[in-house]
Amino acid sequence: MSKKIRKTLTIGAAAAMLLTLFSVGVFAAGDPVQAVNNLSDFLFKVIKAIGLIILAFGIVQLGLSLKSHDPSQRANGFLTVAGGVVIAFAKEILDLIIA
Repeated sequence: MSKKIRKTLTIGAAAAMLLTLFSVGVFAAGDPVQAVNNLSDFLFKVIKAIGLIILAFGIVQLGLSLKSHDPSQRANGFLTVAGGVVIAFAKEILDLIIA
């Protein structure tokens, strides 16, 4: 992977983590259930950010494999993209299973 792509992914990952960490407050006014719900929402947002980072990395890996005509790297790219989608949408998948 070239330095430019690695630098872009690093900046994107840092930006996603900063936006996720500072977008939700975990404090509650006195209701313990609300505090647990806020913490749960915060954790799912962190997991979603990590999943989106993995998804972006998988798309880059898939593009590089198509350019180099490497079948094993292409398979790894598809698996990384699929894993990133599952991680990014874990809360929605769990909600569909529970409901």
